[in-house]
Order: sequence, then structure tokens, then C-alpha cells
Amino acid sequence: MGKRGKKYRKVKELVDTTKKYQLDEAIDTVLKTHYAKFDESVDIAINLGVDPRKADQNIRGSVNLPHGTGRTVRVLAFAKGEKAKEAQEAGADYVGAEELIEKIKEGWLDFDKVVATPDMMGQVGKIGRILGPRGLMPNAKTGTVTFDIGKAVKDIKGGKVDFRVDRAGVVHMPIGRVSFGPEKLKENFSAVAETILRMKPASAKGTYVKGVALSTTMGPGIKLDPSELKNAAA
Repeated sequence: MGKRGKKYRKVKELVDTTKKYQLDEAIDTVLKTHYAKFDESVDIAINLGVDPRKADQNIRGSVNLPHGTGRTVRVLAFAKGEKAKEAQEAGADYVGAEELIEKIKEGWLDFDKVVATPDMMGQVGKIGRILGPRGLMPNAKTGTVTFDIGKAVKDIKGGKVDFRVDRAGVVHMPIGRVSFGPEKLKENFSAVAETILRMKPASAKGTYVKGVALSTTMGPGIKLDPSELKNAAA
């Protein structure tokens, strides 16, 4: 890793790396470590005591953040007929079927999330090699393959975030922006905490939440006491 810049080193001094913070202090500290000129994202990383190689421990799902992520999400919906109209009325940015599939094959990827009705998945599967590696493939587990496509679009537009544990057993996701302030970030944190704890696999042994950290896009990580996840969920 290259040498860190002066601004980063300055805000790093605000963080006690030997300490595991309580939630209120962690959020106050993470906001103080914001130094970029843009509205930085506030992200959470949760280290779980799971083995992602086991199917029942490969945690994957979604959470509806009460205050959203602060980011405008462009939604593409694969649907036909009345379901296409439903997706459009719900706020989908792009709605279609075969014509959009052909456009994607040609290299078009100007969207952030994809939803589809189940009857479209046979055709959407043809571009799985394009969408899959980019995390864009619709999936029933995250609610993006559904006949209730209007709700799926509204949820995403309203702040729904998909997540999946990585090979190291860590879940990463945004919980808002620096501009949100402490209260909105805490409420989004609580929604994440409740969802992650609810998804604990029955087969996972030992400590489930091994570590939690918050950071801004450009700032240093701030470690929380893992019990804060349980406290926030309650």
C-alpha cells in the first residue's frame, strides 16, 4: 500500500485503534474523519463467524434502510405487459424485455440494479455472464425476481441494499452519507443489525459477530464493540 496522504494521517489521529467503540461515539468519530470535498458514504463491515463455503452459511439477503443510502439508484426492470407498466409506474428507469437484453449484449450497462419477473428469467439468463460478475443478476433471495415488481422497484428506490458475505466471512454495505448526521445513521445501522442477527445460520458455531467497523469512503476504519450490533437491533 502506498503512503497515505496528509489529510488521511491527520484524521487517523482521531481514532484510537486499540479501542472498541460504543455506537454513539463510533458514529461521532466517523463523521469527524470525513475530509473529502464530496459527501462521503458511511460504510459498515461486519466480520461473521460463518464458513461461506457451506451453502447454509453463505449469507445473502437485503435490508431496507429507513433513510436510504443517499444515492440515486438507476433501476432496470425486465417485464412485459401489465408488469412492465407496473414497474414503470413504480419508478423504474428502464423497462423492457428482449430489446434491453440485446442492448446489454452490445455493451450497455448504464444502470445500478436489475429486477425481473420470473417469466423473464429464461431470457435474462442469456446475459448472466455479463450481469453476474457485476453483481447485477436478479435473484429471488434478494427479492429482485418477483411478480410483485412494482414493490421491488419501490424498495430499491427507497433504500433497499443487497449484501452477500465474502470469502473471508465479511459483509460490507453502505448505511448512508456523512450529510445524514448521527440519528439517521444510527437508525440505518439498527436496520442492518436486526437483519444480520436474524439471518444467523443454525449451523454456525462459536461467536457469530466477530467484529464490526465503520468508515467513510476515504477515512480510516473505526472498530465497534460487537455487542453494539445486538444492542442496536434491540
